Order: sequence, then C-alpha cells, then structure tokens
Amino acid sequence: MTDDGTTTAGAAGTLGYEQARDELIEVVRRLETGGTTLEESLALWERGEELAKVCRHWLEGARARLDAALAGPADAQENGGDTTAGNG
Repeated sequence: MTDDGTTTAGAAGTLGYEQARDELIEVVRRLETGGTTLEESLALWERGEELAKVCRHWLEGARARLDAALAGPADAQENGGDTTAGNG
C-alpha cells in the first residue's frame, strides 16, 4: 500500500482539473455507498483529500489568471484615461 500511496500522490500533481474532479466524484460515490472495509475507506478518504488539493490548486491558479487578466486592461484604461484627462 505504501507504493500505491506514493504513486497516487505523485500522480495527483500531474492530473488536470477535470480528471481530478471526476476521480474525486467517484471516490465520494464509493464512500457514500459503503461496502468497503475501514482500511479501504481510509485509503479512499486520503485519495479524496489529495484530489481536492489538486482541484483547489487548479481553481486558485485560474482565479489568479482571471484577476490578472481583469486587472491588466483596467490598469491600461486608467492610465490612458489619466493621461488624456491631464492633456485636456
């Protein structure tokens, strides 16, 4: 199991958002349906936590990119507006 844990933790860093989200949905579904041993449930929970971190990382990156994209044009317009206002 240690090899699996190491492999999945390493693979979690290379997953795309959609892949991590889809796998997380499946992990949650398996936990909700039950029928697993305590050890299996704990392994699923740990995998779910890792997948949630991957999703959070992607979403935070997307938010930062959106914020930067929205801030860029606004700054350019403000500077242009200030220059125009100063010249008029």
